[in-house]
Amino acid sequence: MRSQKNVPEQLKLDDFDDKSLLILDDDDPLRGRLARAMEKKGFQVKEAKSVAEGLNIAKSFPTAFAVIDLRLEDGNGLDVVKELFKNKKESRIVMLTGYGNLPTAVEAVKVGAIDYIAKPVDADDVEAALLASPESKAKPPENPMSADRVKWEHIHRVFELCNRNVSETARRLKMHRRTLQRILSKRSPR
Repeated sequence: MRSQKNVPEQLKLDDFDDKSLLILDDDDPLRGRLARAMEKKGFQVKEAKSVAEGLNIAKSFPTAFAVIDLRLEDGNGLDVVKELFKNKKESRIVMLTGYGNLPTAVEAVKVGAIDYIAKPVDADDVEAALLASPESKAKPPENPMSADRVKWEHIHRVFELCNRNVSETARRLKMHRRTLQRILSKRSPR
């Protein structure tokens, strides 16, 4: 049995011959920022914004690394994880989601993901997850969002998905419309 002292906590990108990275997310600004940041870190980035585009890349040019959003406009990111893992077993895949919950995290790991990160994310957290040593435990984030901020982000995401319709958002979140209006009128918590 190996002792924990000999286990590297973090691999380096230079340890990998293939530095290709698929970023699959339908949030254009997030995908663009993350792609630029990961290119600066040395990854060769391919971007996709739909399950169909992601499946095409996974079949044609399977990447060594992937950051895949769970819920996309045209389907589920887990389908792309399965296809990528089928075509390149050694791919290191991280799932992103604005809707973190235990069953989907378990499903993501079962189909080949190595980590599961809730949005919003920064490039350093993504890089740490992609390059984490398989034997080491993931480190907690340096500056995690407060519970109030996570709630605020979730409410605003649902609000945007409902085309900024307050009544529809309140119905889906099962909250009173006036309560939702008060939350939406406030600035984001830190």
